[in-house]
Amino acid sequence: MLAMLLLLDIKQMFRLTLMYLYAVFVNGKFCKDPKLATAEDIFFKGLNIARNTSNRIGSNVTQVNVAQIAGLNTLGVSLVRIDYAPYGLNRPHTLPRATEILNVLEGLIHFQFNTGHTNAVAIAALSSQNPVVITIANAVFGSKPPISDDVLAKAFQVDKKVVDYLQAQFWVNN
Repeated sequence: MLAMLLLLDIKQMFRLTLMYLYAVFVNGKFCKDPKLATAEDIFFKGLNIARNTSNRIGSNVTQVNVAQIAGLNTLGVSLVRIDYAPYGLNRPHTLPRATEILNVLEGLIHFQFNTGHTNAVAIAALSSQNPVVITIANAVFGSKPPISDDVLAKAFQVDKKVVDYLQAQFWVNN
């Protein structure tokens, strides 16, 4: 019995070694042989579940991309669910590797804000399997190394004290 288990382990190791040697990677992700695909490769559980929005901005973004669903590799699509508390905000941002279905122009800086008195939810479809979000406030006021106070004060036409205050804030990644 032990010899049989050991043989199975050796066969499995050999199979995995061969799979790795002849593996195909696209976009840095392993492409699974379609014959070996399982339901887990194309399914995400929990998009129907509201997320915690008790944070400083009152929103929570649930990403569903190639990191969560391996089967999205090479398809060029992903999805996000955005939960908003009353007056919750999805901060101004841009998606350099994707467009949202609500965007007319690629790369447009945009945000969403819940003006109601009850919770809200949004679903956004993105034209990328692995989109990147750049939150404008983080990029401008939370950059490392920091952008010069003089440059930001001039660009936003505010006093340097305002820039110093903004740079000192803790910027939430969402």
